[in-house]
Amino acid sequence: MSNLCTLFLSFFKIGAFTFGGGLAMIPLIQKEACEKHRWVDEDEISDIVSISESTPGPIAVNAATFIGYRVSGFWGALAATFGVVLPSFVIISIISALLSMNYDLRVINYAFFGIRAGVIAILFQALYKMYKKSPKGIFAYLLMAGAFVVVVVCKVNVFLTIIGCAILGLIYSALVSRRGKHDLS
Repeated sequence: MSNLCTLFLSFFKIGAFTFGGGLAMIPLIQKEACEKHRWVDEDEISDIVSISESTPGPIAVNAATFIGYRVSGFWGALAATFGVVLPSFVIISIISALLSMNYDLRVINYAFFGIRAGVIAILFQALYKMYKKSPKGIFAYLLMAGAFVVVVVCKVNVFLTIIGCAILGLIYSALVSRRGKHDLS
């Protein structure tokens, strides 16, 4: 029961104090799950983020569910998921009621402008941390650049791009294995 309460409270805190969506929550999830509670290690959190982003649903909810399951099975997944979702549900309910009455107020627009700027900084921090953990090398850089161009310029669906990158990664690793190299960088 103690694990369930800890999972719920940890993910409730993440859900309550993070603005900007799931990607903005990744650094806080990493800090709570890896550093504070040691539920998973640094390598596992990178895998969890990758899996959470490539599966249907919000990334933070997927990550919370996965970590909760690793810690306490089904009930842990339920506690972590409910913890991360509950604050957003309450906050969005309150904000939508207030905004419908006061959306034209200049102070509200300025606040959202500031929040967006802060979220961009948080996203860059998450990107930088993921980059440091990612394999380096010409193939990785070309695949990253190609995926960026395909998504941003060609407007290909992100899910299809992730599948394509996974297939290319499998092909590349098979070719590298045949040549006798074991390093994928």
